[in-house]
Amino acid sequence: MSESVKAKKKSPAAGENPQSTGEADGKLQQAKSEAALPALGFKGMLRWAWTQLTSMRTALFLLLLLAIAAVPGSFFPQRAANPALVTQRIQENPTFGPIFDALQLYDVYSSAWFSAIYILLFISLVGCVTPRAIAHYKAMKSQPPRTPKRLSRLPEYGTLEVPADAGIPASKAINDAAGLLKKRGYRVEVRDVDGALPSLGAERGFMKEVGNLVFHASLIGVLVSVAIGGLFGYSGQRILVEGSTFVNTLVGYDQFTPGTNFQSSWLQPYSIRLDKFEAEFDRESARKIGQPIDFTAEVTTKDSPEEPEKKEVLKVNEPVSLGGTSVYLTGNGYAPVVTVRDGSGNVAFQGPVVAKLQGDNYYSSVVVKVPDGKPDQLGFVGFFLPTAFVTEENVSFSASPELFNPQLSLNSYYGDLGLDKGVPQNVFDLDVSDLTQLNGRNLDAGGITLAPGQTATLPEGKGSITFDSVKKYVGVDIHHNPGQLYALIFGLLAVAGLVTSLYIGRRRVWVRTGTHEDGRTMVEYGLLARGEDHRLAGEAAALRGLFAKEWQLPAETSTTVSSTTSKDQ
Repeated sequence: MSESVKAKKKSPAAGENPQSTGEADGKLQQAKSEAALPALGFKGMLRWAWTQLTSMRTALFLLLLLAIAAVPGSFFPQRAANPALVTQRIQENPTFGPIFDALQLYDVYSSAWFSAIYILLFISLVGCVTPRAIAHYKAMKSQPPRTPKRLSRLPEYGTLEVPADAGIPASKAINDAAGLLKKRGYRVEVRDVDGALPSLGAERGFMKEVGNLVFHASLIGVLVSVAIGGLFGYSGQRILVEGSTFVNTLVGYDQFTPGTNFQSSWLQPYSIRLDKFEAEFDRESARKIGQPIDFTAEVTTKDSPEEPEKKEVLKVNEPVSLGGTSVYLTGNGYAPVVTVRDGSGNVAFQGPVVAKLQGDNYYSSVVVKVPDGKPDQLGFVGFFLPTAFVTEENVSFSASPELFNPQLSLNSYYGDLGLDKGVPQNVFDLDVSDLTQLNGRNLDAGGITLAPGQTATLPEGKGSITFDSVKKYVGVDIHHNPGQLYALIFGLLAVAGLVTSLYIGRRRVWVRTGTHEDGRTMVEYGLLARGEDHRLAGEAAALRGLFAKEWQLPAETSTTVSSTTSKDQ
C-alpha cells in the first residue's frame, strides 16, 4: 500500500528572510517538476501485466465476465444446435442479422471473444494457484514462528501455576504441553528445553489453505474438462420408429453436432433397435386426465456387429450407456404407416411417416413427400388424431392421447417438390407455392380423411394413398462427453475444498514455562488465528482444561484473560 504525505507550508520564522524562503520553495517545485520516473520498459510492462492477470481479483472478475458472456447464448439461437433457425433469423432480419452474425452471437461458445475470456481465466487461475501452492508447501515444511516476548498481547492468553510440591519442573511442563498439542493435531517445536524459560511454538490448520488451493485447482480442472468435452465430444439426435434400427455412423443421425476436434472415425459402431414403446397416461384424475405418467422404450442393443444382442429398457432420466455414449429418451409420438401409389399404379412410397406434435392429446401434423411418383411428384399435408372427434362446427380434434379412434386428414398436391435441386429441406414442412392442389376442404374433391385400412383415390388419375396402420416413435439424444466424468470429480473436489477452507481454522499456539523463586512452575500460553476465527476462544478453553487435567490443577489455579484486558492493565 502506498502512502502520500502532504507537506504543510510554514510561515517564515522571526528574523528569517521571506525572499530566501520563497526561493527555496521555488527550487523545490522546480526539482519536483524536473524529476522523472524511470521508464518501465517492455519487460517491466510484461511483468506488470502478468502480476495483474494472476491476481485473485482478476480471476474473480474473469469468472464473472465468463458468466455474463454466456448470457447471449440463451437469447440467440446457436448455429451448432439449430443451423436452420439461425439462417432463418438472419433472413428475417436483413439489417441486424448479419451484424449479430459478425459479432458471433450465433456462435457464442465457439466465438473468439468467449474463447479469449476462457483462456485468460485459465491462465489467471494457474498463475494464481501455482505460487500460492509453492509458498504454502514451504510454510508446511518450515518451523512454527518464534515465541513472542509478550504473549499477553495475543487475542487469547492464559496462565497457570503448578505448585512446587507437584514435582513438575519447567522442562517437563513444556514437554507435557507439547505432547497434548501433538495429540490435537498441532505441529510442535520445543525451544530452549534446558534453559530458564523453555517455550514451544505450535501450529495447525494447514488444511485450510490446502482446501483453498484444492478449490481453485479444481476450478482449473473443471475448465479443462469442459474444454475436453467441447473439443472431442459430440451429440446427436435421432428419431426411431418401432422396428427401426439406428447404427452409430454419421449418416445414421438426423442431426449431428461434433466437437471442434472430433473425428468421425472415433464413432463406435454400435446399434440400437426400438422393439416396443409404451406410454402410460392418467385415467383416474378428472383434472389431469390424459396427462403422461410414464414412458418405457424396450430396445435391443449391440456394442459392435460381432457382439451378441442385449435387451435393455430406456426411460426418461434413465439413459442407456452404449459405446462410450449416453442415449436419452427425449420425445415420442405416432408415425402413421401409409402406402402411396402413383398415376402408373406403382408403389412410390411405403412406410411410417413421423407425425410432429402440435397440440394437446398428441394432435400432430403430417407431411408426406413422394419424389418417386410418376408422371408427377406427389405431396401430402395434414394432421393425425389418435382419438378423433368432430365438433358441431365440423372441427376435428383429438380427445385422448391414446389410439382409440385414429384418423388421418390430408390435402394432396402434385408438381415439382424441389428435392432434386440439392437444397436441403425440412422433412416436417412442404412448400406448396409451386404445387397444384388436388384435395382440400375448399375444393370440389374435398379433403382426404382416412381410418386405418382405408384408401383414398386422388383426382385426375394421380394415384392413391392408403392408411395402413399406426406405429409409435421415440426421439433420442445421444451424447458423448469424454470430460464429463472428470468435470464431476473436479466439481466434487471443489466443493470439498471450499467446505474445508470454511470450517478449518488456521491457529498458532505458544507456551512458555518458568520456575518461580518459591519453586512454583509458571505457565503462560497464547493463541493467535490466521484470519477470523470465532472458535479461537473455545480452543483456548479446551487447552486450558487439558493442561489443568494433565497437571492435576484445580480450576482456580488457572487464569485466562483476553488481549484487550491485558493491554489495559
